Amino acid sequence: MLLAGGFAAADQQVLAEVEKERTASIALADDIWAFAELGYLETKSSARLQGYLSESGFAIESGVADIPTAFVATYGEGTPVIGILAEFDALPGLSQAAKAVREPVADGMPGHACGHHLFGAASASAGVAVARWLAATGASGTVRVYGTPAEEGGSGKVYMVRAGLFDDVDVVLHWHPGDRNDASAASSTANKSGRFRFQGAAAHAASAPERGRSALDGVEAMNFMVNLMREHIPEDSRIHYVITDGGDAPNIVPESAEAYYYVRHPKLPTVKALFERVVKAAEAAALGTGTQVTYEVMHGNYPVLPNETLARLVDANLRRLGGYAYTPEEQRFAEAVHRTLGEAALPLGAQSEVQPFVLRQGRGSTDVGDVSWAAPTVGFSTATWVPGTPAHSWQAVAAGGTSIGHKGMLLAARLLALTATDLFRDTELIKRAWAELRQKRGADFEYEALLGNRTPPLDYRL
Repeated sequence: MLLAGGFAAADQQVLAEVEKERTASIALADDIWAFAELGYLETKSSARLQGYLSESGFAIESGVADIPTAFVATYGEGTPVIGILAEFDALPGLSQAAKAVREPVADGMPGHACGHHLFGAASASAGVAVARWLAATGASGTVRVYGTPAEEGGSGKVYMVRAGLFDDVDVVLHWHPGDRNDASAASSTANKSGRFRFQGAAAHAASAPERGRSALDGVEAMNFMVNLMREHIPEDSRIHYVITDGGDAPNIVPESAEAYYYVRHPKLPTVKALFERVVKAAEAAALGTGTQVTYEVMHGNYPVLPNETLARLVDANLRRLGGYAYTPEEQRFAEAVHRTLGEAALPLGAQSEVQPFVLRQGRGSTDVGDVSWAAPTVGFSTATWVPGTPAHSWQAVAAGGTSIGHKGMLLAARLLALTATDLFRDTELIKRAWAELRQKRGADFEYEALLGNRTPPLDYRL
């Protein structure tokens, strides 16, 4: 039987459960927004999510994959097993009040410029709504909420995949805050990063420079060679670096120096090959400057393997739900923020629309990629920010702390819950999603983490 809005009674039931969690979900998001904890340091944020899920009847396994802030929360029994990803780490140096002007809450402190506070809260509240739906209907199946730390450069999910935590999952759902409502089937770039540490010999830079060997020269020589390399790499590659240590004082020949590199490309083998070329440049730089170099792989992510079977389902559900409208107060806030964006990619009003479904290759990277090679995975974005807002900006932090962020988050929770219950009722769809995954990754696929066998870098943000 179809009810108002074109939703069947079973759909209305789970949507009603999401609505019951509205207040709790907003409070959860606001708390994590205020905590603003960096990757692998999200002690309060993780505990807050675990507490909410535990109170709702989930069994909690904490500290999984040798990561203190990672967890798996489980409700139900039997198959299918539907996983929902929940992120909650913030970004450094992007503290911002929930205002339409640049105003840090505390200078130099972290902020949720990628909206992971909304991500974690929506995923958790959707999980609770699905759990209550399972209990009310007596349907067979298990819902799991995966607490996944350090997405921003820490590859938390990679260690969880490597530990086998997704081996028995049938489908994984995720979402991401954004400036639009979009369920297109999108991929991402593979990404491998490393810290290159040069060691030289200190000396007085004026009275005895001949006794010194500058580690900073090693870093600069490496950077110069990598920049020359850019002419001779595939056009869709990306290489970025920062100098994280350049020495202590101009009158001391730097004894140590460090550069931190990211290498990206849509194809995994190309990323591996490009990273090895960067390593060779570092070794050549050390040879030429009389220094020594070591490097540490910091993180590595597979490209997201889009599952069009699942993406079509999510897109159809998003179109049924639609976008949302601003209140007059939200409209004034949005207009003020929009004026700060320069040539914004989207006009105001996009929050009330759903973007066309396309197959898209993204330029960013995410550790969701590794999950998508382990089990059929599907994601989407909702308009938690003012249209045109880029990720990793103060404008994203600001909107994420307002009712605009809350509205987009609640839309995401509804879409996650609606899609999960569809999958519990349609196991044939799950079989088709698995067939697509096996075809895309190939018969000979064996998972091997791009970051190797290293342990989680729990201090990478310190």
